[in-house]
Order: sequence, then C-alpha cells, then structure tokens
Amino acid sequence: MTARFDRRLLGLVLLAGAPALVTVTILLWVASYSTLLTFTVLLFLALGWLWVAFAARRLVVRPLRTIGNLLAGLREGHFTLRARGTTDGDPLSDVFREVNALGGMLQEQRLGAVEADALLRRVMEEIDVAVFAFAGDHTLQLANRAGEQLLGQPVERLLGRTAEYLGLDGCLRGNTPRMMEQTFLGGIGRWEVRRRSFRQGGLPMEMVVLADVSRVVREEERQAWRRLIRVLSHEINNSLAPIKSLAGTLAALLERSPRPDDCEEDLARGLEVIAARAESLDRFMAAYARLAKLPAPVLGDVEVETWVRRVAALEARIPVRVEPGPPLTIRADGDQLDQVLINLVKNAADAALETGGEVTIGWSGDGDGDVAELEVWVRDSGPGIASPTNIFVPFFTTKRNGSGIGLTLSRQVAEAHGGTLTLQNRPAEEGSGCIANLRLPTNEV
Repeated sequence: MTARFDRRLLGLVLLAGAPALVTVTILLWVASYSTLLTFTVLLFLALGWLWVAFAARRLVVRPLRTIGNLLAGLREGHFTLRARGTTDGDPLSDVFREVNALGGMLQEQRLGAVEADALLRRVMEEIDVAVFAFAGDHTLQLANRAGEQLLGQPVERLLGRTAEYLGLDGCLRGNTPRMMEQTFLGGIGRWEVRRRSFRQGGLPMEMVVLADVSRVVREEERQAWRRLIRVLSHEINNSLAPIKSLAGTLAALLERSPRPDDCEEDLARGLEVIAARAESLDRFMAAYARLAKLPAPVLGDVEVETWVRRVAALEARIPVRVEPGPPLTIRADGDQLDQVLINLVKNAADAALETGGEVTIGWSGDGDGDVAELEVWVRDSGPGIASPTNIFVPFFTTKRNGSGIGLTLSRQVAEAHGGTLTLQNRPAEEGSGCIANLRLPTNEV
C-alpha cells in the first residue's frame, strides 16, 4: 500500500513539472541555440526536475513512515517511542505531537492496568476464600492460593483439569449464592458457593468463589456460649450466694446452745428468703427455656386492623391511640404476633407513665401487593432508650421486676416470620420518647 502511494506521489510530482520542461525545450529549439547548449540546459533542468520530485516524495513519505512506525510500536506495546525533529507551528508537528500524546496516554493506561492487575493478584492470593475460573468447557483456567490449599495441589497441576475431575462440578450447577457441605482434600466443612459469569479475551468464563462458613459459625457459637455462660453464671451466683450465706447463718444458729428466743423467727425469715431466691432462680431458668424453645410459627390469616385494635384495648393503665391504616390481611402466626405487639405496647406504656405521656400505634402497607411489607409502629412520649446497644441482649433489663427476654422473644418472632424489629429514640424535633418498628412481609411467608 505504501509503495503504490510512493509511486503515485512521484508520478504526480513528475507530471506537475513536465509542462514546464516541455515548454523550455520548445523555446530552446525555436531560439536556434546550439545543440550542445540546448542539451546541456535540458540535462540540468531534467536532473533538477528529478531531484525536486524525489525530494518531494521523501518529504512526504518519510514522516508518514515515521508515524507508521510509531503506531506499530504502540500496537506492540512499546509506549516509550516518541517522534522528534519537528518544528512547532506546522501541521506535521501537530500530528507528531498528537501521536506522542497518544503514546504517553497509552503508557499511563498500561501502567495503571499492570498495577491494577498486580493488586488484583495480590488480593486474590491474600484472601482466605477459594477462587476458581473455568472456561466454557469447564476446564480450570485460574485458581488462587486458597484454592490450591482447598484442593491440596499446586496450581500447575490444577490448570487444565475439568471441574468434574477436581470435584467442583456441583459448583457450576444450581442457584447461587447457596450453602453446600462437601469434603475436599484440603478441607472439610460447610461452604457458601457464589458463581458469576464474565468474559476474558472474548471468551465466556465462569468464576466460582467458595467461602468456608464453618469457622465463622463455630466462632459465633463460641461467642454465644461465652455470653450465655456469663449471663447464667451471673444470675445463678446472684441466687446461690445469698442462699449459701443464709444456709451457713441458719446452721450456725441451730448449733448455738442455748438458742436465742427469736431463733424460730430468724429460721422462718431465712427460709423465706431462701425460698424466694430459689423461686427467682426457677423463674429465670423457665424464662431461658422459653427463649430457647420458641416454636415455629403456625401460619394463618391475620387481619391487621383487628389485631392492632385488640392488642391496644388490652392495655388498661393508659389510653392507647390507634391511627387508622389501610385494610390488610397477612399470613402469620396470630398468637405469636399478639405476644410481640403486647410486649411493645406494654413497654411503651411503662415509659409513657414515667412522664405522663401517651402511646400511639399504627400501621402502613399496600393490600394490593405493590408494597410487599407491612410496617407496624408503636410510639411513646416517655424518656427514651438509655442504652440502645443492650435492648436486645437476653436478660438485660432496666425495669425492677423485668425478665429481660420480652424484646428478645419479640425479635425472634419477627425474624421467624421473615421480618425485622427495631427500636430507636424519636427524632429531637418530635420530642422525647421511643418508636418501635415491626416489619413483616405482606405476601405469604
């Protein structure tokens, strides 16, 4: 392509000078100059004409070849090549300047891509989840260090193997994310499987991520056991310590001789205290058993307005104002929802009685299914929540005779129905108090 352009350019330059050479030849011939002079002049003119033609070709073709070489170098990844030897202010300099700018931009992008690739590889090597990439024929194309450890082989032996050979064919089927229990050469446990499709080099690929959730679950279990043992130890010691002290005191009283006149009265009072502490401990253990053995919800049709107004009428200490809402019927366990709303209204009434405030209950949602969530709120104008971080901690209570399991049970019921329960202080512009929000799905659970 360049050679043909080169010849065409030379031909056009020669053609442009041909009329002048022909005209000079005719004039010299008509003027009757000597033959030697005529041929000498024509020879010099012809040589000059050819020199100018070849110089013009070189002047045009050489920069084009330079630009072509620069672009070829950029295409091959040599981003440090630059054009030199140009003068500012002419169009050719502008072309060279733009090509140099393009090379600089591509060099920066290449450097950024290399750094990003190095960072991605470092992250993949350092994360503790196994990452695999499979081609369209389910052959392994990439695996990180956690993947090597999971499969128990170096990556050099894994690449090119099929998913079935590696025991990962199940990860390429089914929905994701999902939980899977499987044994690998480098690990046994429960895994969360995630799969995503992507393209590399124009070819479809499948990325599989396996996260070991067994360790997380075990750690959560250990933390739960620590919290449970701490709570149980605290409550049991609170009951056993006075029982032990009173038992020792009463034993010493019985051993005294002669016994004091009020011995029987002291014995009776001490036994009453021991019985009261034992009864308190029994109530605590019963509350814990109730918290640990919450039954699964038995679903049925629950008309929201009837449910809310029925629970509001149960509170006799303070009037509960019910704000009207849309007609809704949900699928839920009516008895368990009664328990939740009774707890929320009772807590709100306790708070409102401290300040002489009021309690308001209402709900919102869409019975036509446009909004797949029912929200029931209970507002009070009491003093608010003093310790928001502990309100759902089992057996934590600020009430003198509270058990500390009401809100915990309520949240368990909400989550068993696929919903949520949150409590927070009301915004400052609305005044003091707390608002509880119970959210439940309006569709069938």
